[in-house]
Order: sequence, then structure tokens, then C-alpha cells
Amino acid sequence: MSHFIGFKWIAEHTGISPVQAFSAESQIGTSRRTVINDGICQETYPPGARPDSTIPAHLTFVFKYETIHLEFLARLWGLIKPEILETWIRDEPADAYARRAGFFYEWMTKKRLSVPDISSGNYVDALDPAKYIVATRAENVPRWRVRDNLPGTCEFCPVIVRSDAVRELEKYNCAKALTELEAKFSADILQRSASWLSIRESRASFSIEQDESQTERIRRFANVMELHCGQYNDPLSLQTLTELQTEILGTATRYGMRQSPATIGHVSNDIHITDYIAPHWDQTQKLLTGLRATLDKTQQSSSVVRAAIASFGFVFIHPMTDGNGRISRFLINDILRRDGTVPAPYILPISAAIANNSRERAIYNQALERFSRPLMQKYSECCHFGAKTEYKDGVISKFHFDAYDEALPVWRYPNITTQTEYMGHVIRLTIESEMDKEANFLRNMERARRAVKNYLEGPNTDIDKIIRSLRDNNWTLQSKLTETFPQLSNPKLAESIIQAVRGIFSS
Repeated sequence: MSHFIGFKWIAEHTGISPVQAFSAESQIGTSRRTVINDGICQETYPPGARPDSTIPAHLTFVFKYETIHLEFLARLWGLIKPEILETWIRDEPADAYARRAGFFYEWMTKKRLSVPDISSGNYVDALDPAKYIVATRAENVPRWRVRDNLPGTCEFCPVIVRSDAVRELEKYNCAKALTELEAKFSADILQRSASWLSIRESRASFSIEQDESQTERIRRFANVMELHCGQYNDPLSLQTLTELQTEILGTATRYGMRQSPATIGHVSNDIHITDYIAPHWDQTQKLLTGLRATLDKTQQSSSVVRAAIASFGFVFIHPMTDGNGRISRFLINDILRRDGTVPAPYILPISAAIANNSRERAIYNQALERFSRPLMQKYSECCHFGAKTEYKDGVISKFHFDAYDEALPVWRYPNITTQTEYMGHVIRLTIESEMDKEANFLRNMERARRAVKNYLEGPNTDIDKIIRSLRDNNWTLQSKLTETFPQLSNPKLAESIIQAVRGIFSS
């Protein structure tokens, strides 16, 4: 007899092996205890908690105690005979868990179970709003007497558990944090930093993609951030995405939605390694429509949560021929501006916080890999390179993937709790560290200019050149600087300027 119960018991008895790990693994032991191991909550229950050896009994346990796993349910509905659910519902028509099972089955499969409508009983939530991020407006489904508060649609519905970290980020007030920065540095300094921050965000966005060589491309993306954040009626419409893509890319070989395979990979020891496979191009429009619906259904929820849904949902779907990464990072600021959380003209330099150091970049990569790595572990043998194929969007590729249909539930129902927690972390880091440092730098530059002008007059461009040279060269006077500004050949004058500037930046 298996010691596992709930989802793990059903998985063992059906042979279903989901891509995304179960958040909890429940088993029978001698006493009740909880152990968290490598992010998995291992729950042990006493013998009296063991359900009967039936799928309905273990689904009841799942709905009572475990974290919902939509990918697994989608695979289960495609495997078991509907009669199993129909018998359960007929035998216990008032049972809240049987009703929820019936609701989820019909919602996900679009097939109707051969059972009559439920005529009595209180309405129950599809998801517990205390435990999950849900839609802000639920719709009653009279057939099951279930409130459909799922945050998405059957085509795309992320699962976000209200972990302690998610609850904290839901309480985080970006506008208040920015107001505190204004009080610390003055609104004038903070607002004058806005343009530079958009340039910095653009440069760092290319840095994340390991491509920061062309100034024009960086300025083009910065211009898109400044002009379009929060301005489009529907940021995920095909027309808007194509316009964004065109402005971001400039002159490019192709635009629009992709109609060919999309992979992310790297080369190691002359071997091409595929790190991620995006869904089949015939599914991207449905997935994108589901993502748009999710953003609509979660309005008035935490903007940080919505930014995570938009950004990570988009990059996992990877719908465009090119520019997906930059659009996904644009969507973060777009949602924050759209929701009124970050007022104009501020652009949060999220990418700068990510690219700031190796630790932050590693945390960002881990957030992506939490989704991509199990997908590739499951389906790596389904990837291969064969005959060249030319696709409708003009792409010619040798890459082939044989499991698009089998993998579809992963893309449809991603658990993005980890990614949402990360978004809270990086937004807070951006405001409280990156923007704080930038405003502090601008304030020090203003003070340093005034200090230098006590000894040497000149336009700000000249004074800034002196200040930056001293800072970049450990407060030593370089011969090239004295050649440009011969006045600094006076040792007393030069020392006075060095000490004044150094004192400001060291304080």
C-alpha cells in the first residue's frame, strides 16, 4: 500500500507525471508533521487521515488540504473515464468537493458531464481567495453552484499561491516608497533622474540579453519606455505588440507573431543545448488571449502581482518573432504606470537591478529556470535537429519538437508563485536601492559642482568632466585632465578641488 495520499497517490495510480512539481507531498505516517525540503512541503498525516483508495476520495483530500495543480488536473481529465466523476457527483450532489471537481472538468475540457445541474447548496469558491491570487470579480456558475474566481481562462490561467512573500509584496506601496524618496532627495532631483533611469533601464535590458553594444538600439528602447508606458488601451493586442516590436527593433528582418519554433539555448563545448522551448505557434494567440483576460480579471489586485503575471506570462508564451524579452520587461513598467502605482514620469529601472551584480542576475535566472528547467528535463528527448523547414514567417529551422500537444498544459497553467515573489523582491530593490543610489548620485553631483565653482568657474559640462575624472581615478589628477584644463596645474587649486569633491562623495 502506498504511503502517499492526495495528488501523489493519484499520480502513482494513473501514471501521470506532471512537469511542474507538486507544492506539497502528502503521506501517511505515525503522527502529524510538516517538513520543508528543497521548496517542497512534505506533509505527514496520522493513519486515520488516509482516504479511501479511489480517485474521488483523494481529490477530496486535494481540495481540502493541498495546493491546486491545474496542469495535473488537465492531464487527469484527459486520462480517466468521465464516469468516475459522474458517479461521484450523482452519489453526492451536495458535496462541495464533487461540485468543484465537476466544475474544473467542464471548465478545462469544454465537455459536459452526464449529470443534472446542481439544484441546491451554497455557492463555493473555485479557489480559496485566502490561499490564492484570484479574480477580483467572481462569476457564479449555477450548474455547479460554484463561484468561478479563477484568475484566467481555460486557455491560460496562472496559479499564484499567497505565500508569506506574496502577502508582503501585496502590501508593498510603490507610490509611498517613491514619496519617501522625494522627501529624502527632493522631487526635483528625483524627477530629473527619471530620464536617465529610462536610459539605464534600456541599457541594462540589453545587458540581460548579453547585447549592449549599440547606443541607437538602447535609446530606441528608452524612447519606447518613456512614450508608451501606460498609454495603450490594450498592451497585449496584436496591433499594440506589433507597434511596440517595430519601435523597439527599428529596421528588422521580420515583425509580428511568430509562426515557427522558438527556443532559447546556448552552446557548450560545441554542443547546442536547448534551455527552453516556447509553445507551438498555433497556440500562441489563444495563450495570449488568456493572458489578456487574466490581466482584465485581476484588475484592482496588487500591481506588483499583475506585473509578474504580465511579464513572466508573456516571456513564457514568447509570441513574437523577436523582442520578446524587451517587451516582457516593458510590460512591468506599463502595468505599474497603468494601475497608477508608479506615476509619470518615473520608470523603474528593473533591468538595472537585475543586471546590477552576479547575485541578482543569478536570482533572476533561477526564477526563469524554475519554469523552464523541469520542462526541458521532461521533454529533452523530444527535441532534435533534422531536415530544414521553412515556416510561414520566413524562418528556416532544423529544430523539431515532438511533444507540443503533450506539453501544452504546462504553458496553459503555470504556477508562477516563485516568479511573483521574485517580482516583489526586484521592484523593492529597484526603488530602495537603485533609485536611491541614482538620486543620491545626482544630489552629490549638484553639490560637487557648486563646490568646484567656489574655486573654478565653467559650464556644467566642463565641471562634470573634472568631477567624473577624479571619481573614476581614485581622487588623483590625471595628466590628460590638466592638459584639457591647464588651470589644474596649480597644485593648491587642484588640491582644494580634489578635497572638496572627495568630501562630498565620501560623506
